[in-house]
Amino acid sequence: MPLSQAEIRAIITAPGQPYEVEDINVRGLPLRAWKNAPRTLRDVFEQSIQFEDRVFIVYEDDELTYKGHYEQVIALAHALVTDYGVKNGDRVAIAMRNFPEWSVAFWAAVCAGAIAVPVNAWLKGEELDYCLADSGSVLMICDQAREQMLAPYYESLDMRAVIVARAEEPLMDGHLDLADVLAVHADKKTLPDVALDTDDDATIFYTSGTTGNPKGALGTHRNICNSLISLAFIGAQTTLRLGNEIPAPEDAPIRQSLLSVPLFHVTGSHSNLVPILFGGGKMVLMYKWNVERALELIEREKLTAFGGVPAMVWQVLESPDLAMRDVSSVIGIGYGGAPAASELVKRIKESFPEAQPSNGYGMTETSGIAAMNGGIDYVEHPESVGTVLPICDVIIADEDGNEVPRGENGEIWMKGPNIIRGYWNKPEATAEAITDGWMHSGDIGTMDDEGFVYVVDRAKDMLIRGGENIYCVEVENALFTHPDIVDAAVIGLPHLVLGEEVAAVVQLSDGSIATEQELKDHVSQHIAGFKVPVKIDIREEPLPRNANGKILKRDLRAEMAARKA
Repeated sequence: MPLSQAEIRAIITAPGQPYEVEDINVRGLPLRAWKNAPRTLRDVFEQSIQFEDRVFIVYEDDELTYKGHYEQVIALAHALVTDYGVKNGDRVAIAMRNFPEWSVAFWAAVCAGAIAVPVNAWLKGEELDYCLADSGSVLMICDQAREQMLAPYYESLDMRAVIVARAEEPLMDGHLDLADVLAVHADKKTLPDVALDTDDDATIFYTSGTTGNPKGALGTHRNICNSLISLAFIGAQTTLRLGNEIPAPEDAPIRQSLLSVPLFHVTGSHSNLVPILFGGGKMVLMYKWNVERALELIEREKLTAFGGVPAMVWQVLESPDLAMRDVSSVIGIGYGGAPAASELVKRIKESFPEAQPSNGYGMTETSGIAAMNGGIDYVEHPESVGTVLPICDVIIADEDGNEVPRGENGEIWMKGPNIIRGYWNKPEATAEAITDGWMHSGDIGTMDDEGFVYVVDRAKDMLIRGGENIYCVEVENALFTHPDIVDAAVIGLPHLVLGEEVAAVVQLSDGSIATEQELKDHVSQHIAGFKVPVKIDIREEPLPRNANGKILKRDLRAEMAARKA
């Protein structure tokens, strides 16, 4: 019989074991951390040269080996320090889509002692200008689309720019091609001599900004390096729970992943880029998500893993191309960033019987995952986001910050070495979001007696209809049980008497003829009548999402409210 999760954790986190946990103190805050975590991201990068002959990044028909990547990062790090005068703590912005140069820019910045500022490449010029100005970036490394978009703002930003020239257009005056910058220092063999500490700041990731201006989440080397080991721990725990032994490093399968999410989000960087480089894996980039192209790449590159947000996985499962592609190499399908219907686990196992599905829970402020559900645990608890990592603490808190009894709803609070130091230059926002090291997630959730966490909804998405609380995820799960629904979002519309009424926007699979009334009747079979949407807007196109993969419910709410008026 396989060991229980508690038994596995007790064994592999014990003193002398690979996932040993130690007590630490960070800025006066007592925490637990992975004892064997790399000290800094520079240490993570340095060891990647051992894989020099392997392919690291695939983009379209181009390949970049570990050796080539290593040499480019060293050259750019020297350019940052020598040619651009970048010092420890200076901010270097990265503004581009998923190109191989994104990785080069990121690793060069953090290895040179700078704070990397990945900005959302989907933003408009004014929004990009805000992030660059707010962070005080001294240099930007961007693609040509972002270069042009920011043209009206360069004078006020007073910032130099290095351009990834992948378009057949001339660069703006004063801007240099990244290839030319790298060529100047191509003879360098080692990184510049820069002092780094594990608690130095490493990244500023701006939150999605669906309400008001975005906030810059300030992450440290310790945050990201602990998240790296957390992912490895989860893999080991899942393997042991299946009754299998953890393979020796030389026998372990090499992770070969499709990166279908943006690198400028922590899922792309912390949960994919960093661990793939650390483990010598292969990362296949997509410029933008396309389900048919994704399946083509999985087959062509014999990829072992793919994922993203749940909607992407649904689209793969619903695609007519799935039956025509050889996807037998896939052994892992991971997703997070948005609620996942429990039906998704069943569908994955039907189409990918050899693959282990996993659902992660976390946020930008937790440097990626804080809880994970995978393998047999996910099959047994499909509605849960899993159990908390051994280095993290989670409580379900009431409005006064007191922990509620198991099984009751409250706000999810998280604490650990993965929690960001705060928000860049926003002490009030930091104080509001973090209390004595506890990060307030803004999510409503509950925890059962076994420690499995369930996300009920975002607090702001909870509806109150005639005094009755309605959690959107419950209605969305009911919608997802209909076989034709690919994506769904439940929102509240203003109602003169009830306060709010339930509405939904859904995307149906190609060729579906399901009607609004049919969907209402279907949902009414699963949940109470007062929770059934009074209006269901049926669409053929994907629902609008931000760069983090979250549905823009505010936009949908405004659209439906305007039509109702």
